[in-house]
Amino acid sequence: MTSLIALRNRAVGALGRVSMYRFVLVALAVLAVIAFVLTLSGELAGDPLALPVSLVVLVAAIALVDAIAQRMLGRTWRIESAAITALILLFVLRPTLEPSGLVGLGVAGVVASASKYVLAWRGRHIFNPAAVGATVLTVVSIPFPDLGASAWWVGSPALAVPVIVLGLLVLVRTEKVRVVALFLVVAIAVALVRTVVQYAQVSIPVDGTVIGQVLLSSPFLFLGAFMLSEPLTLPPRRRQQYVVAAVVGALAGWPILIGEISLGQERALLVGNLLAFFFAWRAAVRLRFVERTALTPSVRELTFRAHRGFRFRPGQYLELEVPHRRADARGTRREFSIVSAPAELPEVRIAIREGSQSSYKKALALVEPGRELPVTGVWGDFVLPARTDAKVLLVAAGIGVTPFVSQLREMRLAGERRDVVMVYVASEAEELAFRDDIVAAGIPVMVVTRDEPRELPAHWTWTGGARLEAATLAGLVPDLAERHAFISGPPRLIADLAPALAKARSLTTDAFAGY
Repeated sequence: MTSLIALRNRAVGALGRVSMYRFVLVALAVLAVIAFVLTLSGELAGDPLALPVSLVVLVAAIALVDAIAQRMLGRTWRIESAAITALILLFVLRPTLEPSGLVGLGVAGVVASASKYVLAWRGRHIFNPAAVGATVLTVVSIPFPDLGASAWWVGSPALAVPVIVLGLLVLVRTEKVRVVALFLVVAIAVALVRTVVQYAQVSIPVDGTVIGQVLLSSPFLFLGAFMLSEPLTLPPRRRQQYVVAAVVGALAGWPILIGEISLGQERALLVGNLLAFFFAWRAAVRLRFVERTALTPSVRELTFRAHRGFRFRPGQYLELEVPHRRADARGTRREFSIVSAPAELPEVRIAIREGSQSSYKKALALVEPGRELPVTGVWGDFVLPARTDAKVLLVAAGIGVTPFVSQLREMRLAGERRDVVMVYVASEAEELAFRDDIVAAGIPVMVVTRDEPRELPAHWTWTGGARLEAATLAGLVPDLAERHAFISGPPRLIADLAPALAKARSLTTDAFAGY
């Protein structure tokens, strides 16, 4: 368990330096190159030239609609979104060189792109665009079969290993490994039961070869890693995501016939998307920027005013979009823990650390009071135990203190009393942000900084040392085994403290990979 925590957080830290969208795009592009090579070698059926030609048609159709829509909405056009949708459709639909088939691909691309703007709520698309495009083309193919339909040829055994490797990297980056694992377990189990039932009806025994075909010839791996894991079409809480994953797995594993259409992979995903929308239909809003306040030499607090309907729980995070030209590899969206408490709505506050030269940070620094910025959603399970008598340990490193500030503020405003201990790590004493909020909570705080603070409030203790290690943490919190541990900070620190934190009653992590 300890090694898994350390490995996961080191991986998150390494992969977090590239935006999620760029990372998914690269993974899909690599998979497309592998598929092209396998087609050239004869390992995959089909004309090798059909892959690049089909991809060009898909990208052109999707990019055209995206460019028009973004211009009408006054937003900066991003090629990454169009390319990701095109690559997914490339693996879901059948690549072709036939003119009618290429028209069908164009129709799927146009529908997929348009769905992001037509089938949307408060700036957030409801359905996976590729699934919408594939579904519409499949329906249209009933009267016009020459246009083609969804084929899910990515489920070939020859692509199983590349999909597993690249898909796992994507899931680590999006932190959806457990959610998609549940989907796979349900989908494969249901598919195996369906296979056994069907073979029994024709008196054919089910052997290892049949089971192997179900595992390696199904599109479940691709569906889970590259489509189900899309953050914008998942609900905010982990238990809600598990429900969606189980529903999609069951429907994908045993397709249901509705007339001439099979409720297969993409339609199963659309049902899951709709369920996720009902879980999170209030999450996407717009925030009006009010002011920025300097808290420490490097930390700034940004205050916004939310429109009606914005909801969150203390410890959750929002994804804030700052549209700007010439965005770097990290893109125009970032995730920020909410610093304010729900009781303080409609005021919403976040905090950032200055120093990064990313295009996003530069654009955010230029935002003027009164400007509205879109929030694509609120997510996270970094919330305190429901039982107020549960003993809690909070370990904060640098800007990672932000979700704890929201929790402590809500506790104070609600008059809630908990047994809470905090360990606060900062590079220097002057970088201890939100001191007043933490002091107001009246909890014991152990400070780890290189230099000794000149003055510390009551219940605060300087432990010395420039670095917090697992052995030190265990010594600072002797009753660690009785506490529910929450740690927020750089992935490397979380990995280093894993040996001590694994002894807690439970462990919840929130990794900050930087902006």
